[in-house]
Amino acid sequence: MASYELYRKSSIGTSLTDALEEMVTNGTITPLLAVKVLMQFDKSMQDALQTKVKSKTHFKGHLHTYRFCDNVWTFILENAAFKTDNETQSVDHVKIVACDAKIIAR
Repeated sequence: MASYELYRKSSIGTSLTDALEEMVTNGTITPLLAVKVLMQFDKSMQDALQTKVKSKTHFKGHLHTYRFCDNVWTFILENAAFKTDNETQSVDHVKIVACDAKIIAR
């Protein structure tokens, strides 16, 4: 199963990458093992979001920019509002990256 590397730019992904880089620099692990860990992280994040997250979020805002490249949509919204079942959160700017799950499953 292929997976996207999107979650590496999340806070947990950057922390993992930083820790792995430090371990490779110190000689604690090999670069190959670090790559394998990151690949497993990508797969685990995708699986967790598909199977464990049950809540839905609705959002609206002013569409500033959009792009579709290599089956990946990128949207930049301004003055966006995100609404879940019991909470609404507003932000000035947000970048949303969406990938086709059918392509990942191939």
